[in-house]
Amino acid sequence: MFDVAIIGAGIIGAMTARELSRYQLGVVILEKENDVAMGTTKANSAIVHAGFDAEPGTLKAKLNVAGSEVMEGICQELGVKYRRNGSLVVAYSEEDLPKVQELYDRGIANGVKELSVIGKDELKALEPSISDTAVAALYAKTGAIVCPYELNIAAVGNAMDNGVELKVNYEVTGIDAVEDGYVIHGTGEDVKARFIVNAAGVYSDKVAEMVGDHSFTITPRKGEYMLLDHDCVGDITHTLFNVPNKMGKGILVSPTVDNNLILGPTATNQEDREDKNTTPEGLAMVETNARRVVPGINTRGVITQFAGLRAVGNTGDYILTSPRKGFWNAGGVESPGLSSAPAIAHYLVEHMAAEGLALVPDETYNPCRKALHKFSEMSIEEKNEVIRQNPLYGHIVCRCETISEGEIVDAIHMNPPARDVDAVKRRTRAGMGRCQGGFCGPMVTEILAREWNIPMEQVTKFGGESYLNYGKTREVKSHDES
Repeated sequence: MFDVAIIGAGIIGAMTARELSRYQLGVVILEKENDVAMGTTKANSAIVHAGFDAEPGTLKAKLNVAGSEVMEGICQELGVKYRRNGSLVVAYSEEDLPKVQELYDRGIANGVKELSVIGKDELKALEPSISDTAVAALYAKTGAIVCPYELNIAAVGNAMDNGVELKVNYEVTGIDAVEDGYVIHGTGEDVKARFIVNAAGVYSDKVAEMVGDHSFTITPRKGEYMLLDHDCVGDITHTLFNVPNKMGKGILVSPTVDNNLILGPTATNQEDREDKNTTPEGLAMVETNARRVVPGINTRGVITQFAGLRAVGNTGDYILTSPRKGFWNAGGVESPGLSSAPAIAHYLVEHMAAEGLALVPDETYNPCRKALHKFSEMSIEEKNEVIRQNPLYGHIVCRCETISEGEIVDAIHMNPPARDVDAVKRRTRAGMGRCQGGFCGPMVTEILAREWNIPMEQVTKFGGESYLNYGKTREVKSHDES
């Protein structure tokens, strides 16, 4: 029997697993997809919010600020890129100014540091490309950016290195309460655990219902994005927001830690918990609103478009509740969920300890994770030394992002192992460049087949039946001719 089973390997499940791995506990993560970070964490704005938006006194407000304050140190331990670039909420008229002032007042009440309201001249000095119609902005110097799926993967990897078990392709289908805990049924062997953390994202209400908890509901809210090539960033350095509305923080324009430019998201509620398709209407809205912030954006430089689903709860706050002893919900974790994740994990672990989970420190715990080599960022001397140690680093597979075969092979074998093409993409950026895998995709497929010792026909794009190859052209042609 495990001490704790975590349902869902998104950022909340990942950070909770890492927090638990500090102690002498048996912990397992159950993930229904073929890899971690496959839900909201895979497709969001990548912002570490300062904490000025949430209503004072809410869990969102408290945990956003607490999470933001520790995020830089966590990223350093996990070898993940983090940049404190600051954020600006831009007002375009006198009518917007009361909302900017309200956000400032909230931020001060929430304990956000280095927060101020600036006028047009200072705003223009910070962001020369900003619209001439801008009149003022809320300036949060502690706002930051991070790669959400890189952080998620690193947190799970660090937890696994410290003894946590990960089961992928495990969809939970039922939960039974027993005398000493729970029995979890799913697409695999039953899992027994004394405690459960329900971090199932848009399905968290459905998982809660398995133990008789009908206290909350989740509505999937689709957010559509555009991602622009490296040369489209220009002189934009801060995260630029429009004044928010009741549906969210509005369309933003922001650089990423990998020097792209991201635009979005939209906010459209829907019933379907799997539909992540983009729409012409949504993308048009992204472009129109982004141009309101920065009129000169070169949207001809869009290299990909995508959508993610946010898990919007009906309570207006994070749903960190325990409907019965040993079962903890972590539902409704929409924005600023990424920023709050470390603090949410700490909150959950503290409350499980109050219910009897013994937190005996593990003296072998190592908070640090070896980062993958960033071959493209090395000096010539460093590259030569790495190639000398491992000749696979001398073979560039992804030309757009300068990703070597050595990096791909390392990603396949590090915790959590990359099992499909998109998993390699999220760990190494192979396929994230201008050609979006048009050149390197076949080579990544070959490497995966070789390293996992499987036929190329069994390599998938993202698990399930997302196969990339039917067979060799000559053999398929001969079969058709016969």
